[in-house]
Amino acid sequence: MKFGVMFANTGPFVEPDAAVELAQAAEAAGCESIWTVEHVVVPAGYTSQYPYAKDGRMPGGREDFDIPDPLIWLSYVAAATENIRLGTGVMILPQRNPLVTAKAVATLDRLSKGRMILGIGSGWLEEEFDALGVPFERRGDRTDEYLQAMRTAWSDERASFNGDFINFNEVYSRPQPVDRHVPIIVGGHSKRAARRAGQFGDGFFPGRGRPEELSELFDHARRSAEQYGRDPSALEFTAGGPTTPEFVEQLAAIGVSRMIVPPMEPSHFAKFGDEVITEFSNF
Repeated sequence: MKFGVMFANTGPFVEPDAAVELAQAAEAAGCESIWTVEHVVVPAGYTSQYPYAKDGRMPGGREDFDIPDPLIWLSYVAAATENIRLGTGVMILPQRNPLVTAKAVATLDRLSKGRMILGIGSGWLEEEFDALGVPFERRGDRTDEYLQAMRTAWSDERASFNGDFINFNEVYSRPQPVDRHVPIIVGGHSKRAARRAGQFGDGFFPGRGRPEELSELFDHARRSAEQYGRDPSALEFTAGGPTTPEFVEQLAAIGVSRMIVPPMEPSHFAKFGDEVITEFSNF
């Protein structure tokens, strides 16, 4: 089992020294990856329902908290680390121009020597879409199309793409990622997200669910991969939860290979590495 640190660009870790200290401590402890979250803006008084909490509100109950840009934050800590992978968990893809985003992600992948993982989602905060001037409707279709367009920009010598939301013909997008590919982890807890992971993704990261619920979504992602002519066994599954032997074993049994944990005080990571990462390294 691999371990990743989630919500890394929040709380005290929005500040430069704390961000570097967190990333270095996680890397030294043996964490495989570090993950950022994203909201460009949080509209005051939003009424959209946050899907991962019963009260429909984002964690902490506040609206005026700092959320640094995920790629800039990751670039900053990339320069202070060597091996830890750099993930977005998740980037709200339909809010972004796919060619601009493909360029930024590829640049970070090249500068970090191939450490980038792109976690994406289609978004839930309608008021944020309104503020950015992006239609909330059909955001799922937009997400699917943007994934394909970005993959084309990363892999083709001269890229062309024609869709409902983005069109370009014979363009050079340089630099390209180290392997002309960045792993895409699809976030979400719906069958639509599971289908997206199977059709377009390299992995799937449901935002919530008990092991039996996750197992159903993972099976749906595998079936979708097979339906679209892809190898279902190649999908990588990520999930969170308590790092107890019983729960880790349950997740491993349904195919989870990466667990995410919330950020902790950097001084606690050494103990976490000794007591948790080492114990579960063979799961």
